[in-house]
Amino acid sequence: MHKALLLCGLIISAPWITAQQTLSLSLNDARQLFAEGRLDQALQELDQLGKETPETAGVERLRGFIFYQQTKFTDADSAFAKALAQDPKDMEAMQMRGATLFRMGKAADAIPLLEQARTAVPDANIDPNYVLGVSYLQVKRYDDARRAFAAQYGFAPDSAAAFLLAARMFFHQENRLVAQAAAEKAVQLNPNLPLAHQLLGEIALAAGNTTEAIAEFEKEKQVNPLHGELYDRLGDAYLRNRQNDEAQHALNRAVLLEPNATGPYILLGKLMLNQKNPVMAGMYLERARQMDPGNFMTRFLLGQVYRSEGRREDADREFRAAEQLQPPHSPTMEAPH
Repeated sequence: MHKALLLCGLIISAPWITAQQTLSLSLNDARQLFAEGRLDQALQELDQLGKETPETAGVERLRGFIFYQQTKFTDADSAFAKALAQDPKDMEAMQMRGATLFRMGKAADAIPLLEQARTAVPDANIDPNYVLGVSYLQVKRYDDARRAFAAQYGFAPDSAAAFLLAARMFFHQENRLVAQAAAEKAVQLNPNLPLAHQLLGEIALAAGNTTEAIAEFEKEKQVNPLHGELYDRLGDAYLRNRQNDEAQHALNRAVLLEPNATGPYILLGKLMLNQKNPVMAGMYLERARQMDPGNFMTRFLLGQVYRSEGRREDADREFRAAEQLQPPHSPTMEAPH
């Protein structure tokens, strides 16, 4: 009798064990499908698991990751919110929900989640300090943004380096006035900080103030005389200011210091065109095209060179290439007739 009861017990309990194992295997299968990039199949697995009561732990979190990767941010937000409702201590889900809200343009809602989860996830799927910093920037919490960016690089939050880093991030976000103030603070804290005057020059150049840009680039040259990119920017500023000799001198230095950069060659080509020297312009621009055939400005300027030399077919080819390569939202550049 005892033997029979034991047998019955095994028969009764076996389906329960099998179901648990099946759930575990199904979740692992979904994770594997996700890792392989088979997202729709992974979602199908998760949909089956989602029908269980209670829902298997980890299903909503994984669902959120898949929707996030598919850029379905509303669905991702819903999934991560459910994961947090099931486990409020799931810091990874919290961090990813913050990142999702950030991608949805809801920086103010993202910040509390990112702040709470920032230090709790050692191997983050996102860079929490960057996302948090940009979120702070969007809600005009500039000091907090600087501290977040500084933490990303391990800088002291009130150091010259932190202010310069923040200034560059603000400039990338097209917040020119705040970027200028932060860069000026960096120079105040450390007048010899490399790249600080260069950034101030770039900010001035973006504002169309070529005289101020030149002054800042010249200051940078005293601090950082062997930085090739500086001479490219300085040459550009001189060229815009119609100081052709100074522009050529700066750009020749840029070529020597950065022989694999296309910028100086393009600017030298433009300078030679301005000086009615298509032969030299063609030499510089053909070199730039060889290095990067996908640059629309190079192809457009080459079209002008060939047109001036009477090479109509070559000119038409370059103008067509430039038109195909022209970035969206940039001013229309038409081939001269």
